[in-house]
Amino acid sequence: MADDGGCSAEVVVVIREYNPKTDGERVEQVESNCEVGPNGELSLYTHLLGDPICRVRNSPAYLMLVAEMVINGGDATEIVGMIRGCIKTVTCGTKLSRNKFGETPKQLPVFTKLAYILGLRVSPVHRRMGIGLKLVRRMEQWFGDNGAEYSYIATDDANEPSVSLFTGKCGYTKFRNPAVLVHPVFAHQLSVSHRITIIKLAPSDAETIYRNRFSTTEFFPRDIDSILNNHLNLGTFLALPRGYIWTGSDKFLSDPPENWAVMSVWNCKDVFKLEVKGASKLRKGFAKTTRVMDRAFPFLRLPSLPKIFSPFGLHMLYGLGGSGPLYTRFAKSLFGFAHNLAKECKCGVIATEVSSEDPLKLAIPHWKVLSFTDLWCIKRLGEDYSDGSVGDWRKSQPGLSIFVDPREF
Repeated sequence: MADDGGCSAEVVVVIREYNPKTDGERVEQVESNCEVGPNGELSLYTHLLGDPICRVRNSPAYLMLVAEMVINGGDATEIVGMIRGCIKTVTCGTKLSRNKFGETPKQLPVFTKLAYILGLRVSPVHRRMGIGLKLVRRMEQWFGDNGAEYSYIATDDANEPSVSLFTGKCGYTKFRNPAVLVHPVFAHQLSVSHRITIIKLAPSDAETIYRNRFSTTEFFPRDIDSILNNHLNLGTFLALPRGYIWTGSDKFLSDPPENWAVMSVWNCKDVFKLEVKGASKLRKGFAKTTRVMDRAFPFLRLPSLPKIFSPFGLHMLYGLGGSGPLYTRFAKSLFGFAHNLAKECKCGVIATEVSSEDPLKLAIPHWKVLSFTDLWCIKRLGEDYSDGSVGDWRKSQPGLSIFVDPREF
């Protein structure tokens, strides 16, 4: 309650849908206030390039809500929080096909409708008032109204307030711990093995390979075709032994080479940019020195740190997979190719996310100081979508790999 000339004025928090015509600048201000890290510590700031919905816009269904302070049910004062959510259909497990007598059963994907919460923000001066909980519950209501069976969130395992909110008050349980592997883009190119040929696939060939070989992978999106045909997808690339003649995905799947690897590249640079803030002059000077040395002596292939202390873009590598005893070596060649592509596009870093059980976690080059462990928490909202073959997905054991959707990175 607030007093104004002897008259009491009730201030309430109203949760409503984001209005791009009137809310843009106010939402951006809240985002800026929330991104400020502790004094003297490095913090990662996200530039949304004037589009607060950019990180969910490419999903099949999405919604952004804001929390607004309103006086006496009439005049709005300020936006104090926001949340984004999206819904898609993904693989949550497998089942055996029903075949005729004598035929070998095949593993088939079991799909579920999955919702994802991201970008929950509450203004620092309005925290501990239950606003975050209200935003989550209203978003979950929209999830349920649209048939989502599960909801999940991704957060830094060290983010205690976020973990406490979702696991303590919202009913989520810790589910998966994938590794986010980040590598800076050097001023010099990385070498790619001359024994390996890398070709760019047509979206239709990429879709055929992904559906045939990866549709039973946990979190595989059923609308993979929408991702591969999106303008942000820079292409799907296949690493093959030199001398292998490519004649199409059907022939490849029926008679693949012993070793191969595949990878797609998503252009996050045109969606948002990142910036590391809070660095000392000494750190900035050291980073600049590494770049100067790398440009001056590219033949030395010195590791250098890009301009991460000003806004920089990134490429997301997703859909990494393959087969054969030399599979990880082929994946490394794809990584080198992706690094060089990011250099041409003037990106600061490249990143990928893999299961904690995936051998790629150790094989893919990355800088530990830039990489981290993610925490995915999950909640069951209903039981009306999947066919019961999996049971409660929350209780399942992690697989060897996961399929990370680049639209949600």
